[in-house]
Amino acid sequence: MDQADPREIQTLQMYLNEYGQQIELLTQQLSMIEQQRLEAAAAIETLRAIEENRDSTVLLPIGGGAFLRVNVLDAGHVLVNVGADVSVERASADAVEYLGDRITELEAVEKKVAGSVEQLHGQATEISRRLEAAYRGARQAQAGQGGS
Repeated sequence: MDQADPREIQTLQMYLNEYGQQIELLTQQLSMIEQQRLEAAAAIETLRAIEENRDSTVLLPIGGGAFLRVNVLDAGHVLVNVGADVSVERASADAVEYLGDRITELEAVEKKVAGSVEQLHGQATEISRRLEAAYRGARQAQAGQGGS
């Protein structure tokens, strides 16, 4: 490499920063997807437990780490959020099936996003290599000028 072009170094650094930001955003998205998946799995487990013990008392989270002991009046029906702040009433078995399907969808999205993160990591690694080579070239050129 003759002399490293400062514009090339600046451009590579800009791309590396952008990839880093994209990776961070996708990683946050992965965390949210995982949280939704865990919540759906917990809801399925809770619905099954209530179905098995209809006369039992359950703990209802009310926020701030506080819970109420409550008796479930209608264990056969559940209100399920289907998106856009819309909830529909479903039979418990249907709600479990819906939540299971939702988990499957979330796992597919999670896999796709993880693939994107992996691809971005690969591109960022390649840019890092090019940037490192450009810096080496700049140092060598500078050392060559200083020794003349």
